[in-house]
Amino acid sequence: MQSDMREVLRIATPTAAVGAIATLVGGLVVGGKGAIGAVVGCVVVICFMALGQLALQWVAKAMPHLFQGMGLLVYSVQLVFLLGLIMAIRNTTLFDLQVFALTLVVSVITWIVTQTVLHARSKTLYVDPDGESGKTPGGTEGKHDQ
Repeated sequence: MQSDMREVLRIATPTAAVGAIATLVGGLVVGGKGAIGAVVGCVVVICFMALGQLALQWVAKAMPHLFQGMGLLVYSVQLVFLLGLIMAIRNTTLFDLQVFALTLVVSVITWIVTQTVLHARSKTLYVDPDGESGKTPGGTEGKHDQ
Protein backbone atom coordinates (compact mmCIF):
# COMPACT_ATOMS: atom_id res chain seq x y z
CA MET A 1 0.00 0.00 0.00
CA GLN A 2 2.93 2.34 0.60
CA SER A 3 4.01 2.15 -3.05
CA ASP A 4 0.41 2.88 -4.07
CA MET A 5 0.40 6.04 -1.97
CA ARG A 6 3.81 7.01 -3.33
CA GLU A 7 2.46 6.76 -6.88
CA VAL A 8 -0.61 8.83 -5.98
CA LEU A 9 1.62 11.48 -4.40
CA ARG A 10 3.81 11.59 -7.52
CA ILE A 11 0.68 12.35 -9.56
CA ALA A 12 -0.91 14.70 -7.03
CA THR A 13 2.15 16.94 -6.67
CA PRO A 14 1.97 18.55 -10.15
CA THR A 15 -1.80 18.81 -9.76
CA ALA A 16 -1.36 20.68 -6.47
CA ALA A 17 1.19 22.97 -8.15
CA VAL A 18 -1.32 23.80 -10.88
CA GLY A 19 -3.90 24.38 -8.16
CA ALA A 20 -1.55 26.82 -6.44
CA ILE A 21 -1.06 28.73 -9.69
CA ALA A 22 -4.84 28.73 -10.27
CA THR A 23 -5.34 30.04 -6.73
CA LEU A 24 -2.92 32.88 -7.37
CA VAL A 25 -4.51 33.77 -10.72
CA GLY A 26 -8.06 33.43 -9.34
CA GLY A 27 -7.16 35.62 -6.40
CA LEU A 28 -5.63 38.29 -8.63
CA VAL A 29 -8.42 38.30 -11.22
CA VAL A 30 -11.55 37.77 -9.12
CA GLY A 31 -10.39 38.35 -5.57
CA GLY A 32 -10.75 36.26 -2.44
CA LYS A 33 -13.73 34.29 -3.74
CA GLY A 34 -11.74 33.35 -6.83
CA ALA A 35 -8.87 32.06 -4.71
CA ILE A 36 -11.25 30.01 -2.56
CA GLY A 37 -12.93 28.61 -5.68
CA ALA A 38 -9.57 27.53 -7.09
CA VAL A 39 -8.55 25.83 -3.85
CA VAL A 40 -11.87 23.98 -3.60
CA GLY A 41 -11.64 22.89 -7.25
CA CYS A 42 -8.13 21.55 -6.87
CA VAL A 43 -8.91 19.75 -3.60
CA VAL A 44 -11.98 18.12 -5.15
CA VAL A 45 -9.92 16.83 -8.09
CA ILE A 46 -7.10 15.50 -5.93
CA CYS A 47 -9.52 13.74 -3.55
CA PHE A 48 -11.70 12.24 -6.28
CA MET A 49 -8.84 11.11 -8.49
CA ALA A 50 -6.67 9.82 -5.65
CA LEU A 51 -9.49 7.71 -4.22
CA GLY A 52 -10.25 6.33 -7.67
CA GLN A 53 -6.57 5.58 -8.29
CA LEU A 54 -6.21 3.77 -4.96
CA ALA A 55 -9.39 1.77 -5.59
CA LEU A 56 -8.15 0.71 -9.03
CA GLN A 57 -4.74 -0.27 -7.68
CA TRP A 58 -6.42 -2.42 -5.03
CA VAL A 59 -8.61 -4.11 -7.66
CA ALA A 60 -5.59 -4.67 -9.91
CA LYS A 61 -3.86 -6.59 -7.12
CA ALA A 62 -6.85 -8.39 -5.62
CA MET A 63 -8.96 -9.13 -8.71
CA PRO A 64 -7.01 -8.42 -11.90
CA HIS A 65 -9.67 -10.03 -14.09
CA LEU A 66 -12.10 -7.24 -13.08
CA PHE A 67 -9.69 -4.36 -13.65
CA GLN A 68 -11.09 -2.97 -16.91
CA GLY A 69 -14.70 -3.13 -15.78
CA MET A 70 -13.88 -1.59 -12.44
CA GLY A 71 -11.98 1.19 -14.19
CA LEU A 72 -15.10 2.12 -16.12
CA LEU A 73 -17.21 1.85 -12.98
CA VAL A 74 -14.86 4.01 -10.91
CA TYR A 75 -14.75 6.78 -13.51
CA SER A 76 -18.55 6.64 -13.96
CA VAL A 77 -19.10 6.90 -10.20
CA GLN A 78 -16.64 9.81 -10.04
CA LEU A 79 -18.61 11.66 -12.72
CA VAL A 80 -21.90 11.05 -10.93
CA PHE A 81 -20.46 12.26 -7.60
CA LEU A 82 -18.98 15.31 -9.31
CA LEU A 83 -22.34 16.10 -10.90
CA GLY A 84 -23.98 15.76 -7.48
CA LEU A 85 -21.39 18.07 -5.94
CA ILE A 86 -21.88 20.66 -8.67
CA MET A 87 -25.67 20.48 -8.26
CA ALA A 88 -25.28 20.94 -4.49
CA ILE A 89 -23.07 24.04 -4.79
CA ARG A 90 -24.57 25.65 -7.88
CA ASN A 91 -26.12 28.51 -5.90
CA THR A 92 -23.26 29.11 -3.47
CA THR A 93 -21.87 32.52 -2.76
CA LEU A 94 -18.86 31.24 -0.81
CA PHE A 95 -16.60 31.17 -3.87
CA ASP A 96 -16.53 32.01 -7.57
CA LEU A 97 -18.03 29.14 -9.57
CA GLN A 98 -16.27 30.02 -12.83
CA VAL A 99 -12.83 29.88 -11.22
CA PHE A 100 -13.89 26.64 -9.51
CA ALA A 101 -14.93 25.10 -12.83
CA LEU A 102 -11.83 26.23 -14.71
CA THR A 103 -9.55 24.95 -11.94
CA LEU A 104 -11.46 21.67 -11.94
CA VAL A 105 -10.88 21.18 -15.67
CA VAL A 106 -7.22 22.24 -15.62
CA SER A 107 -6.51 20.06 -12.57
CA VAL A 108 -8.12 16.98 -14.15
CA ILE A 109 -6.11 17.50 -17.33
CA THR A 110 -2.93 17.87 -15.26
CA TRP A 111 -3.72 14.69 -13.31
CA ILE A 112 -4.36 12.67 -16.47
CA VAL A 113 -1.27 13.96 -18.30
CA THR A 114 0.95 13.32 -15.28
CA GLN A 115 -0.49 9.83 -14.85
CA THR A 116 0.08 9.08 -18.53
CA VAL A 117 3.67 10.33 -18.49
CA LEU A 118 4.54 8.36 -15.34
CA HIS A 119 2.96 5.23 -16.80
CA ALA A 120 4.86 5.64 -20.05
CA ARG A 121 8.14 5.98 -18.15
CA SER A 122 7.50 3.02 -15.85
CA LYS A 123 9.12 -0.31 -16.45
CA THR A 124 6.39 -2.93 -16.51
CA LEU A 125 7.17 -6.63 -16.57
CA TYR A 126 5.54 -8.47 -19.43
CA VAL A 127 6.29 -11.92 -18.08
CA ASP A 128 5.82 -13.46 -14.66
CA PRO A 129 9.32 -14.08 -13.26
CA ASP A 130 7.88 -16.42 -10.61
CA GLY A 131 5.98 -18.53 -13.14
CA GLU A 132 6.60 -22.22 -13.50
CA SER A 133 9.29 -22.87 -16.10
CA GLY A 134 8.25 -26.48 -16.69
CA LYS A 135 5.10 -25.59 -18.58
CA THR A 136 5.30 -25.25 -22.32
CA PRO A 137 2.76 -23.81 -24.74
CA GLY A 138 0.13 -26.09 -26.18
CA GLY A 139 -0.63 -27.99 -22.99
CA THR A 140 2.18 -30.53 -23.31
CA GLU A 141 3.31 -29.79 -19.73
CA GLY A 142 6.97 -30.45 -20.55
CA LYS A 143 6.40 -33.84 -22.19
CA HIS A 144 8.54 -34.59 -25.23
CA ASP A 145 7.43 -36.38 -28.38
CA GLN A 146 8.67 -39.94 -28.49
